[in-house]
Amino acid sequence: MSFLYLADPSRGSRWKSMFAAEAPDIPFLLADDKITPHEVRYLMTWEVPPNLLKQYPNLQLIFSAGAGTDQFTPKLVPPHIPVVRMNEPGMTTGMLEYVSFAVLALHRDMVGYIANQSKAAWSPRLNVPASQRRVGVMGLGTLGLAVVEHLNVFGFKLSGWNRSPRSIEGVTVYTGSDQLDLFLASCDILVCLLPLSEETRGILNSRLFDTLPRGAGLINVGRGGHLVEEDLLTALDSGQIRGAVLDVFATEPLPRNHPFWGNPAVLVTPHIASMTQPETAAKVVVANIRRHQTGEPLIDVVNRRRSS
Repeated sequence: MSFLYLADPSRGSRWKSMFAAEAPDIPFLLADDKITPHEVRYLMTWEVPPNLLKQYPNLQLIFSAGAGTDQFTPKLVPPHIPVVRMNEPGMTTGMLEYVSFAVLALHRDMVGYIANQSKAAWSPRLNVPASQRRVGVMGLGTLGLAVVEHLNVFGFKLSGWNRSPRSIEGVTVYTGSDQLDLFLASCDILVCLLPLSEETRGILNSRLFDTLPRGAGLINVGRGGHLVEEDLLTALDSGQIRGAVLDVFATEPLPRNHPFWGNPAVLVTPHIASMTQPETAAKVVVANIRRHQTGEPLIDVVNRRRSS
């Protein structure tokens, strides 16, 4: 019985060290280790290996290395193998830090000031109080809920959009496709934290941008598949979107010749908004393995029958 780690190799040694402390009875394997495939019971990965069960015929449980799980389709992962989403304190803290930074960067026009610095342009802009800035979050799952609650401290007018109803103190919540336009009209800064599904793929498109107030800001920390990149470039050129902070892209790494790199209204970061921290995540993963071993219900199992 072994645990195979096929995620970020730069953090593999930290995972191995934490596993040795938390679960010394479970052999922990990295991609470069000598692997006996039929002994692999637990797998942590971001991308599904090809011919999954042919490679690991006795696999019993998959852990997503990140918050996203849309890549674990029934076609690639048989329905009888549970997939567990990554839900650990370090990841949530990282997302809170990043979204706070991104919202404040758009709120205080820092994207524009960065562009001005490259031109040595001294051009002060009028500050807008946070109490007059409306921030909306698309997707009120674990991370989205934590984000809106955290943004409260700055005094923004907050709203959220979710598939199912939510009640959050201090936040106006809109539900379902019928209320999407109402939600968008109330957003000076829009944060996308949606899961990726057939319903949400390409949702950040020209129609959505045109429904936002003119001069709105966009933050995408969901998935690259949410954004129609050409539509955003058009919206930026017209001024409909004033600025964007983007951490996820359709192609990663972002190609060197991509127009986002040279666009002064876009701040690009290399998919670093929220990273799993081995020191905290290993405890969560091991606790779930122990539950699996004793027949207890698993925590944070993905319901792959849902559409998103």
